[in-house]
Amino acid sequence: MRRNSPNPVASKGAISRVLVFVAIALLAAGCATIDPQVVAPPKPSAAAAPPKPAVDPEKRRLMAAFGGEYIAPAVQAYLDNLLAKLAPASETPTEPYRVTLLDSPVVNAFALPSGDIFVTRGLLALAGDGAEVAAVMAHEIGHITARHASQRAELERQGRLFSRVSTQLLERPEQGEEYVARTKLTVARFSREQEFEADRIGVRVIAKAGYDPYAAARFLDKLGRWSAMHAGGGGANAKPDMMATHPSTPERIAAAVALARQIGAKGIGDPARDSYLAAIDGLAYGDNPAQGLAVGTLFVHPKLGFAVRAPEGFALENQSTALIGVGEAGTQALRLDSIDAGSASLEQALGSGWIDGVQTNSIETLKDADLPTAIAIAKGDQWTFRLAAIRLGSRIYRLIFAAHTLSEPVDASFLASIRSFHRVTSEESGMARQAHIHTVTAEPGDDAASLARKMGGVADGEATFLILNGLQGGGATPAGQRYKIIGP
Repeated sequence: MRRNSPNPVASKGAISRVLVFVAIALLAAGCATIDPQVVAPPKPSAAAAPPKPAVDPEKRRLMAAFGGEYIAPAVQAYLDNLLAKLAPASETPTEPYRVTLLDSPVVNAFALPSGDIFVTRGLLALAGDGAEVAAVMAHEIGHITARHASQRAELERQGRLFSRVSTQLLERPEQGEEYVARTKLTVARFSREQEFEADRIGVRVIAKAGYDPYAAARFLDKLGRWSAMHAGGGGANAKPDMMATHPSTPERIAAAVALARQIGAKGIGDPARDSYLAAIDGLAYGDNPAQGLAVGTLFVHPKLGFAVRAPEGFALENQSTALIGVGEAGTQALRLDSIDAGSASLEQALGSGWIDGVQTNSIETLKDADLPTAIAIAKGDQWTFRLAAIRLGSRIYRLIFAAHTLSEPVDASFLASIRSFHRVTSEESGMARQAHIHTVTAEPGDDAASLARKMGGVADGEATFLILNGLQGGGATPAGQRYKIIGP
């Protein structure tokens, strides 16, 4: 979690889906965040790629939402070289494409009409070879060449304009609402069509560039498995990940396979596996401890000097804007962020409007907390919120818990979590270490289980190992072949 200028917006209840709730209602959109974000200046790319221009403010904000640029010269050079091979094979070979690696564990990639392509280190961790990364980048090139972003923007602009005319000028709000609903459905269908079109372009581009055309389907399958593994508690899907922007469906996978078959049988094209594994050896994996680190239900932020434990069973995700948690199959959630304390008291902070429905008569000081703490209750349409304002240094940390039903046991678990907010200990600081991707060579007798054991305390170790390496349960791990594992 990172800290920037506060711009709190009131949050409301009445949310039907927990992930939408986590992303919108509980987030109190635009709230202050926890840790200062520093975006490194652009560094020189490989000679084969055009130089990166100065980062404009909008692009900088977009990059900041995904952790800023990740500085890894060898990995960046590898991506630049991939792009140097893909660009001439694209439908617009003179386009000044650029690729930027982002410091986010989220699996995502996206592109701007300017020709800028962004890839997260989380995506590189999941990809099994260079051809899979090339497939993702070629897919984004497909969005650029087909002008999908501008087409969607125009469709959405027309929808907003028609709604405004119907509502304000013609005094027919029901027509405006109906058109907005139809526009949303059209945009959703349009997005689906765009994804298939970008897939078609992408497969053709990677094949023409000499890469394995089946890599696109391979990565889509892996993405679906990865997201399914993390979907149980809301975890990874609470972030703006690739499953939100690039839905991976059996139909898309089948279509990608059919496209590849039109080009040739399996085995054609370069998977670029060995060179890729060599390039990403040592790549950071998971959350960046400098921005806070979730270890089970414990969240530790040595840089800002605090730790807090979420209620049992919560899945935590450290987003760029806040710490988000989901529990009890989506019926409970939490958010932690911070604001500049200023001269306001904790009680004033709770009643200042950063969430709607605060019951001012419920505001009280918590006597048995490690740090100065005030609590309150707020009620929405479908959610009830337990709030806490905690003072540490010059910041007020804001804990928002939500439940469909705030029973006494549920509220007791929320209050216990609030009381757990404390100054970080040296032992907890030692837990916040950055994990990395390493490559190891399978020895005779090795299997997935024995290789997964090398990853120490990684949650779902064997399942994670299988997905990261594109293996199924019981799949062979031939001696002499290299595999990705997670370690210090």
